[in-house]
Amino acid sequence: MGATALPSAPSAVERSAIKKVSIRLVPFVALMFFVNYLDRTAVSFAEPNGMGKDLALTAAQFGFASGVFFIGYIILEVPSNMALHRFGARRWLARIMVTWGIVSLLFTWVQNNDQLYVLRFLLGVAEAGFFPGAILFLSQWVPTRHRTKVLALFYLAQPLTTVVGAPLAGWLIGHHGLFGLEGWRVMFLFVSIPAILLGVVAWFYLIDRPADAKWLSAAEKEWLTGELAAENATKTGSSERSHGREALKEAFRSGRVWVLALVYFGFIYGLYALAFFLPTIIEGFQESFGTSFSVMDKALITAIPYLPAAVVLFFWSRHATRHGTRTWHVAGPAVVGGISIPLALYMGSPAATIAVITVTACAIFAALPVFWSIPSRFLAGAAAAAGIALINTAGNVAGFAAGYITGWLKDFSGGYTLSMFVVGGFMLLSAALMVALSRRRPADPSRPADQPLLEVH
Repeated sequence: MGATALPSAPSAVERSAIKKVSIRLVPFVALMFFVNYLDRTAVSFAEPNGMGKDLALTAAQFGFASGVFFIGYIILEVPSNMALHRFGARRWLARIMVTWGIVSLLFTWVQNNDQLYVLRFLLGVAEAGFFPGAILFLSQWVPTRHRTKVLALFYLAQPLTTVVGAPLAGWLIGHHGLFGLEGWRVMFLFVSIPAILLGVVAWFYLIDRPADAKWLSAAEKEWLTGELAAENATKTGSSERSHGREALKEAFRSGRVWVLALVYFGFIYGLYALAFFLPTIIEGFQESFGTSFSVMDKALITAIPYLPAAVVLFFWSRHATRHGTRTWHVAGPAVVGGISIPLALYMGSPAATIAVITVTACAIFAALPVFWSIPSRFLAGAAAAAGIALINTAGNVAGFAAGYITGWLKDFSGGYTLSMFVVGGFMLLSAALMVALSRRRPADPSRPADQPLLEVH
C-alpha cells in the first residue's frame, strides 16, 4: 500500500504560525485534559485505598460505578459538541470544566454506593463533550498535515495524568484525617478544585478561531485562515446548508464515521479496563505473589506503564507526521495491545506483569493521536462536530462496558483472566476494522479505482 503524500517544506509563515499555536494553545488545552482525566479516573485510586471498604463495594458494583459515568456522558455527547460549534469553544469548554469540578467536589462526602452511582452519572453529564470538543477545537486551528503532531502533544496529557496523578493521589490519600476526612476523601477534595479554577481561566484565555488571535501576525492569520478554508471546502459538512439537522444527517449517514466509531470502541475498552482496574490488580499482587506494598508504592507501580507510553506516543506520532499516516500506525498497535493484555496475567512476578502491561499501554496510546487525525480528513464544520462526537460516543460506550463487564466477569470467574481476554478480543477487532476500512474503495466513479476511501495508508 502507498503512503499519503508527504508535505512540501513549510514556509517561514507556516512554521511560525504552527509554532505559536503549539505554544499558546496546545499546552493549556492539554492541562485541561490532564485535570479532566484525573477527575474521571480518581475513583480507581480511591477504591482499593479505603473507598471500596468504607462503601462495601463488590467488584461488580465498583465496575458499575466506574462505567455509569459514561451513560451520562453519552446522553449529552453529540448535543454538547453541537453547542460548542454554535457558541464557541471558549465559552463551552469553560462551562464544562466549572460544572464537572463542582460535581467532582461532591465525591468528598459520598456515603453509599447509590450516592456514588448518582454522582458518577452526573459527572458524566457535566463532562459531556469535553474531549471531542477539545479535539474539534484544535483541529480548527491547524491544517491536516500538522494535525497528528498537535494532537499528539495534546494527547500526552492522558498517560502523564497517571504518571503524575497516581503518585499525587497516593500522597493525598496518605493525608488521612485532614479536615476529619478519610484519605480517599481528601484526594477527591483536592483533585476537584483545579477544574473549577481552570474553567474560569479558560473563559478569558481561549480564542475560538485564528482570525481573532492577537498573538498571530497578519500574515500568519491569513495563512491559517486560507489553508483551513481551502481544506474544508472539499469535506463533508462544508456547504452552507450543512448545519443543525443537515450536519447531523451527514455525519450519521457516513459509513466511515461508524466504522471509525467501532475501531475507537476497541481502543477505549482497553484503555479504561486498565485505568479502572490496574490499581485493583496491583492490590491483588499481595495475595498472588506474597508481596506487601504501601499506598505510595501502589501509586508508583500504577504509574510505571504510562511514562514509557507517553514516550512511545510522542515518537510514534512524530513518525506518522514525517512519513505519512499509514494503516499500520493504528492497526499495528491494536494487534500488539490485543495480544499483550491477556498475556500479562500469565506472568510469574509483579515485575513481569507490569512489564507486559506497559507494552499494552504503549500500544493503546501510540495509536490514539494518529487515529484522531483521521475524522477531520473528510469532515468539516457542524458535520465534524457531530461526527467526532459520535465516534467519541462509541468510546464512552466502551468506557461503560469495560468497567461493568470487567467487574462482573471478575466476580463471576474469580479472577481477571477472562476479562482481559475480552479486552484483547476487542482490540484485535479494532485492528481488523481499520485494515478493512483502508482497503474499501469509493463508490464515486470520478475517483481513481486504486484510491482508498480514507487515505490513511
